[in-house]
Amino acid sequence: MKAVVMAGGEGTRLRPMTSSMPKPLLPVANRPIMEHVLRLLKRHGLNETVVTVQFLASLVKNYFGDGEELGMELTYANEEKPLGTAGSVKNAEEALKDDAFLVISGDALTDFDLTDLIRFHKEKGAMVTVCLTRVPNPLEFGITIVDEEGKVERFLEKPTWGQVFSDTVNTGIYVMEPEVFDYVQPDVPVDWSGDVFPQLMKEGKPIYGYVAEGYWEDVGTHESYVKAQADVLEGKVDVQLDGFEISPGVWVAEGAEVHPDAVLRGPLYIGDYAKVEAGAEIREHTVVGSNVVVKSGAFLHKAVVHDNVYIGQHSNLRGCVVGKNTDIMRAARIEDGAVIGDECLIGEESIVQGNVRVYPFKTIEAGAFVNTSVIWESRGQAHLFGARGVSGILNVEITPELAVRLAGAYATTLKKGATVTTARDHSRGARALKRAVISALQASAIDVRDLENVPLPVAREQTARGSAGGIMIRTTPGVPDSVDIMFFDGQGADLSQAGQRKLDRVFARQEYRRAFPGEIGDLYFPSSVFDSYTGSLLRNVDTTGISESGLKVVVDASNGSAGLVLPSLLGKLGVDSLTINPGLDESRPTETEEMRRKGLVRLGEIVASSGAAFGVRFDPVGERLSLVDEKGRIIEDDRALLVMLDLVAAERRSGRVALPVTTTRIAEQVAAYHGTQVEWTTTSPDDLTRVGGEEGTIFGGDGKGGFIVPEFSSVYDGTAAFVRLIGLVARTQLTLSQIDARIPRAHVLKRDLATPWAVKGLVMRRVVEAAGDRFVDTTDGVRVVETDGRWVMALPDPAEAVTHLWAEGPDDASAQALLDEWSAVVDSAGR
Repeated sequence: MKAVVMAGGEGTRLRPMTSSMPKPLLPVANRPIMEHVLRLLKRHGLNETVVTVQFLASLVKNYFGDGEELGMELTYANEEKPLGTAGSVKNAEEALKDDAFLVISGDALTDFDLTDLIRFHKEKGAMVTVCLTRVPNPLEFGITIVDEEGKVERFLEKPTWGQVFSDTVNTGIYVMEPEVFDYVQPDVPVDWSGDVFPQLMKEGKPIYGYVAEGYWEDVGTHESYVKAQADVLEGKVDVQLDGFEISPGVWVAEGAEVHPDAVLRGPLYIGDYAKVEAGAEIREHTVVGSNVVVKSGAFLHKAVVHDNVYIGQHSNLRGCVVGKNTDIMRAARIEDGAVIGDECLIGEESIVQGNVRVYPFKTIEAGAFVNTSVIWESRGQAHLFGARGVSGILNVEITPELAVRLAGAYATTLKKGATVTTARDHSRGARALKRAVISALQASAIDVRDLENVPLPVAREQTARGSAGGIMIRTTPGVPDSVDIMFFDGQGADLSQAGQRKLDRVFARQEYRRAFPGEIGDLYFPSSVFDSYTGSLLRNVDTTGISESGLKVVVDASNGSAGLVLPSLLGKLGVDSLTINPGLDESRPTETEEMRRKGLVRLGEIVASSGAAFGVRFDPVGERLSLVDEKGRIIEDDRALLVMLDLVAAERRSGRVALPVTTTRIAEQVAAYHGTQVEWTTTSPDDLTRVGGEEGTIFGGDGKGGFIVPEFSSVYDGTAAFVRLIGLVARTQLTLSQIDARIPRAHVLKRDLATPWAVKGLVMRRVVEAAGDRFVDTTDGVRVVETDGRWVMALPDPAEAVTHLWAEGPDDASAQALLDEWSAVVDSAGR
């Protein structure tokens, strides 16, 4: 006997899950409902099956193919338009006309004994046997009454409670003789219960009802979909689960990686190649799909998560459904009954309320509170670029596919035959992404100079040697699972705002240039990169007095790429140096603030015990520098900026220094004391770089360990700052602690406030209005200056739903009071 699986329904009640996926492909315990149905058919010897398809038919065909993987023989009957339950089977008549056949829905979960159903049909000599079951709530189903012999006496489709006369309902599973096709018109919508069965009963044809024992759930609503998952996990339905039951009710599929410190409370299911980190908690009735990542601190309870979903740290999912390829960022919360469609982005600390529907391809911004369904809004970020280039979680937000498209867009903004310099840090992720970038550049008629693993300042300096631009891929500072794709202009500086917008437009339009076969770009690897860099550095930065000073310094390379350039540099400087952590550590391409702090404490201990003049610690890519004085005390980054400023200004006695507008105003006092002046810039690194490259600029810094040495380059360069510092200390004959002690203490405090994108403009207007008659500086954001010199600054973040506040006063309490006052202004606008 053959079977017919009806798989053409749209499943409108299950949207948004069925907006981009046909209902039969919805996973139950990580396997499509229809696959459970097909396995049931095979178990009862029904190996030849016709599948009727209509809505998103190609997806069903692509998934199941000819049935070979299931050990079955599948063919398909495609409906051009919906034909109803009987019309769709009539559409497959050619394959079914020779013998009795079984009809079953492809989107109902059941373990009925189909062999006994077929036996009953044959014994009764029926034309049609309707498979029935008893349910507590029959309102959504067709009610059927049978006599003692099992003959059907009455049908009623979807009754009201006043019409209910039985709890025995039609499951949509039938055994039929081919004669039934005589009662179905071709190519018009016809239903079994509403059209065909009443006619057969009118003519006295033998229609029987078989009351089945076992499990049956019509997965037609979100509630029944979630219930079906729980029933499978509870063992209430006899279906096969892939994987291993590692403890009672806890199923883990092949290749899944579950940390021993993750909390698992079954029954639950974790799909193949999923990864559950330490500290994550997965509770009962949760299904985690294939390739899902559950980060530490995440909590899942009665959640159904489809394939390839990223669940960020400390996120909370309860009683919800999450579609495939969706990213749920840190500390997001999705409440009971909510449904998130495929390929959505749920931003950090956002809340999706219960029973909300978020349709596919939507973005919920960070910090948003969503209490109504999101249907029409399109997905898309306001800006591709953030503060560090294009940044995101590796293989979640930043994938090889995205890297290829970005590189193709960047190449399209350049002339054919131009040269681009590429580089990376020492992480595996950056290495893999760089290869994708190089391929895309070459395919767009761009020649590539690949520096491989070099410090970020070296990549910038080498880019400025005749390249049209550069691309550097590094691990995001302090975030080990994220990467930054950084784009440089021909001077090795970050792309300007105009350059970013141009790249943004090309990327958004997907208008990538492709080279003809003879135009594919070359790839070559320049030699002696480090010697070239250090030679140029020593020619341009004043090193007089170093070799005669007898200075001893301790240098911490942080197991990063900065250590690659130090050997050729320290020997030429003629300074007595001790280098620690010089080797590359591939497992540590970046460091958290805690790791950095421990490193500085250890550096201080070595400096103090060795009698060194000072110690420096590079970040892993050699861009930034941290200082320890001769007593082993850490000089905080904001103080280090003032110390370097004091040294440079005292030696030069003229010129200007470039500082972001958020820097303490004590910097003005230090600069003015030595006859120099401050040029305030925006907080954007490219603005600081612009001023740093102008004639007359003698120094620049951002107060976060980034220093500009204009005589060498206009970008942050930890190595250049180190060489400049050694020379300054050697010539001034003062210790860092003495210089630090003569500079007044600063009291600048910072606070970040969540601000929805839609009210950012309103927030800034409210700040200006609240300023009243006070002086307002709009160099970057809005800085309000009090008459006594205290100031507060509000700046909307360009990439996140956040407003940053800075305040400076004569002491911390005064600065704190300012922050509290202006936080209230920002919050009032955000409500």
